[in-house]
Amino acid sequence: MSISNNNQQESLLGDLEKTITINQLMRTPFSARDAQWRDQFLNHIDGANLELGEPEVAINKDGFPYIQLQTVTTGKSFQAFVIKNQLDIILEQGFGIAINAHLERPDWIFSYGDLVNLKLNGSFYTDNSVFSNPEDYMGIDKDEEILVGQPSEEIFPNFLRRHIREFLHYSGVKNPKIMLIARNYTDEERASQDLVFNIMPIQFPSEKDFTTIMNTIRWFLPKHYSFFGVDELAIENGFQPL
Repeated sequence: MSISNNNQQESLLGDLEKTITINQLMRTPFSARDAQWRDQFLNHIDGANLELGEPEVAINKDGFPYIQLQTVTTGKSFQAFVIKNQLDIILEQGFGIAINAHLERPDWIFSYGDLVNLKLNGSFYTDNSVFSNPEDYMGIDKDEEILVGQPSEEIFPNFLRRHIREFLHYSGVKNPKIMLIARNYTDEERASQDLVFNIMPIQFPSEKDFTTIMNTIRWFLPKHYSFFGVDELAIENGFQPL
């Protein structure tokens, strides 16, 4: 599987300073990699020159496919791979990215959702957003007042929609649907939103199957997105086909 285009290689070279910074950061042992190290790494890795590993794409132990990228060594001849220059191709193909997965311990693993966030918001991770806390219990209370709509292209772009739709079809969900709900919409400080899918545990052979599906959706979404599933008959005129 070929990820980059050799004919365009000259115009796709990365930032030399970012490449040098990344190579220097790789010398820091894991035990000494603090928040400052993390910030430097995340601010430089998408523009640095990297090289494809062998194989180019592999299934990680989490069960998801990742492009294998490696940091480069001085004096070595290599074909440059720059994440930001190849981002649209990666998103179309549905991969995450593993940095130096050939080592005993990879230096970093980016999920597909991390790359979606890079495309939409210019960074791999978003700390503050209008989404609910993904760690909180997700559901809709019986008497809760909510606004119901559909996620915009800026939140849920077509390439993301397609991958989740195809995955749910593969998992046996014949008519996957989605909506976006707004909570506490009259209170600007408490207002939040959530993605909702028409999937419930009862639709699958076991609770484990349902959990696997929800974990896969989580892998596809940016980490700050909150989502859950409800019976599509529970909310009138809410869901639309995914």
